[in-house]
Amino acid sequence: MAKSKEDEIIEKLDLILKVLAIQVGGDKNTGERVHLLRVAGLDNNTIAEVLETSPNVVRALASQFKPRGSK
Repeated sequence: MAKSKEDEIIEKLDLILKVLAIQVGGDKNTGERVHLLRVAGLDNNTIAEVLETSPNVVRALASQFKPRGSK
């Protein structure tokens, strides 16, 4: 079954998003990059693909940047 034009456009936009995301925080460690990409609105699976890791690792790193409750 042939792809629709809409599917092709979405596929290309996903690719562009990943290329741009790779460039985010090149001078930062993985945890900081995860945080920046989450702030930009990317989901854990996309971030994992971009950073070549697993969604579980992304989730763990993202938890380091959650605000802590005050005592």
